[in-house]
Amino acid sequence: MRYGASVGVMSVLVGCLVAGQVWAEVIAYPKKGQTQDQFQKDQFECHQWAKGQTGFDPNQPPQGTAAPPPQQGGAVRGAARGAAVGAIGGAIAGDAGKGAAIGAGVGAAGGRMRQNEQNRQAAQAQQQAQAQQQAARGQYDKAYGACLEGRGYAVK
Repeated sequence: MRYGASVGVMSVLVGCLVAGQVWAEVIAYPKKGQTQDQFQKDQFECHQWAKGQTGFDPNQPPQGTAAPPPQQGGAVRGAARGAAVGAIGGAIAGDAGKGAAIGAGVGAAGGRMRQNEQNRQAAQAQQQAQAQQQAARGQYDKAYGACLEGRGYAVK
């Protein structure tokens, strides 16, 4: 009867804390008096089955979900390029210094805009990767829960 008390209160929370996010949980309770040993065996086998069905393993760290730091320096690079082009254009018009100054200003603005667009695209890719990770975890949880239900557990 040693297992009787532990089986009566036995439940499992399968969750994952990744990058500050709590993923969905599967909570299971034995309906047919399964022992703790049987429960652990069923958990392992259902994990393997769900992983095989979905291709998702909650025990593996997510791949590529770390956001790259925002890039900087686009304005400086743009200003340097713009100044060079402006100096050439200004020299043709007779005032290389004025052309370089105008080119630097235009180049800096263009470089800043390109850098902002690249940073926006990187942030959007990061959000998409996180959404895909969450969807994959949801599918895994469904498969895992279905397996446990098939083995006689109440799953929430």
